[in-house]
Amino acid sequence: MSDEQHEHTFESADAGASATFPMQCSALRKNGHVVIKGRPCKIVEMSTSKTGKHGHAKVHIVAIDIFTGKKLEDLSPSTHNMDVPNVNRKDYQLLDISDDGFLSLMDENGDTKDDVKAPEGELGERINRMFRDEEKDLNVTILTSMGEEAAIDAKEAPRG
Repeated sequence: MSDEQHEHTFESADAGASATFPMQCSALRKNGHVVIKGRPCKIVEMSTSKTGKHGHAKVHIVAIDIFTGKKLEDLSPSTHNMDVPNVNRKDYQLLDISDDGFLSLMDENGDTKDDVKAPEGELGERINRMFRDEEKDLNVTILTSMGEEAAIDAKEAPRG
């Protein structure tokens, strides 16, 4: 193996965790995660087909990209390994929304994060409405996987 493969620069401090880990197809489960065509996905459907006398059983996976919502499919022998993305969910308190649509967030340690854009569509509108119009304190859930992150949920923060 060449050294070129090991020269990655990661911005986060994730105790040395890699973006993905291998798992045998037959061990994957519905509602679990898998990488299809280089995208982190949530498995929504799985079926195993028995094949002929000398063939291998094949696993048919239907999954939804966790960031784009696109449907992806894969067909692999059940004995093959597939990559499973490390998916991390973390709640942040919403401090502000910048004019260009970036969320200003704070975690429970008081560290701030200003590099997540407000999501498009209904969720983004709901975050803006609850924060700006209704002036509510919000907790935003950020999903991180394979170097990408996105706001996937927002709830009114419980009043302490």
